[in-house]
Amino acid sequence: TMRSISVSKEIKIDRETLWSTISTSEILNDCHPYCSTNQSIMWDDVQRQDRLVYLNGRTYVRNFTKWNEGVGFELEIGDDADKQSHVRWEITSDGTKTSTLTITVTPFLLKKYPAIISFLPFHFWIKPRLTSYLQSVIGGFQYHIEEKKVVPRNHFGKHPWFS
Repeated sequence: TMRSISVSKEIKIDRETLWSTISTSEILNDCHPYCSTNQSIMWDDVQRQDRLVYLNGRTYVRNFTKWNEGVGFELEIGDDADKQSHVRWEITSDGTKTSTLTITVTPFLLKKYPAIISFLPFHFWIKPRLTSYLQSVIGGFQYHIEEKKVVPRNHFGKHPWFS
């Protein structure tokens, strides 16, 4: 949709290894530059849910709604039922040792406002900050996979919403 924000990055790894990384329980502890803690609430073949506490203490629950083995997943994230952003993680690969990870977010912010009112705040306030956040998150996964190390917190710079 017009209100969705997508970021993609090529990572030097095959699809299967990228999938096994992004689908691992509590993986954000190793890969997310703004994560203080990532703890699974439930993680089995039927239901997946975890808690993400950011460096600034903001706490969100992620409820996974679609799970497409080897390809990606979708989830709702937020701190309460009214404030849920929709997130899609997707892997594409041409069959080589390189894959592309794409994260798309449809934020809850301004959702209740008509497009004409929310256009400017969305494009000039939300979109740049969310784009920079997603670049850092995907960058954290790339760092963890390619360097085989835990990504340092705030590795790509501090973020006004989560640091």
